[in-house]
Order: sequence, then C-alpha cells, then structure tokens
Amino acid sequence: MVDVLMESWGSTRMATRGRLVDLRGARGFVAESDSGPDWLGYANYEIEGSAMEIVALESLAQGQGVASALLAACVSVAREANLERLWLISTNDNVDAVRYYQRRGFVLVAVHRDAVTLARRDLKPEIGLIGEHGIPIRDEIELELPLAIWDEFIERYSWPS
Repeated sequence: MVDVLMESWGSTRMATRGRLVDLRGARGFVAESDSGPDWLGYANYEIEGSAMEIVALESLAQGQGVASALLAACVSVAREANLERLWLISTNDNVDAVRYYQRRGFVLVAVHRDAVTLARRDLKPEIGLIGEHGIPIRDEIELELPLAIWDEFIERYSWPS
C-alpha cells in the first residue's frame, strides 16, 4: 500500500481542508485483479458526524469502471450509516477529476482559494507547485454528491459482488 501511495501522491498523507489524513489508517476499499494481488484502484474515506469525505480515490486501471465502483462502495457505506452528506476535495489543476466527478452527478459547492498554498506551507511541503496541464496548484475545489441521487449512483456504478 505504501509503495502505491508514494508513487501516486509522494506521501501516505493527504491534505484536505487544513488538516492531514494518513491514508494508512483511513477506512476504505481496494479493487484487486481477479488474476492476482495487483491493485486496480483504491478509495479511502473518513466519517465525521453525518458526513463522509472521500479523501483519496485512484484508479490504476483507467476506463474499466474501477473508480466509479469504488465510489459506489463508499456511497453504499454512507447510505447504510444514514449519513447526510458525501463530499470530496480536488485541486484546481485537476480538471480531469473535476470533469469526471461532475459527469457522475457531483456538484461544485465551494472553491477554497489558496487552500493548497497554505497546506503546502503549513502541513505538507511535498505538494508540488505545478500540476496537471501546467496549471499552478493553489486552490481546493469542494464537490458533493447530492443525497437525492445516492441510490441511483449505487445502482448504476456498483460492481456485482
């Protein structure tokens, strides 16, 4: 697990809304290949009060529905726990992720200006300065999956057990 996280994020810790989450202790799911122990992807989440935050989501097998199925597993946990909110943070440079989440029904609820700049300074100096598409990494973009579509999301994106 640590090797995968280090390769993808440069750390086992994720900065989100002014705090660090160590993914080694976070709850979540791993999608594995039927043919061996290879990871196809993973999702980690935290529950606080009546809300679940997806703190990490990565598909290591693009285009196979891995990330969507992992998200559906998280939504199922939120539904079973009678939570009221499911949300996540992306960064301003990660336009592909923001597009991905919006296509699946997530809505933009906030832009936290300079939040990544502050996290880099105060919490996680290994956060890069320049991200995808040559865009400076500065802001956190908060997205939420509306409660009204959780059941539809689970039905549409869950993998058979």
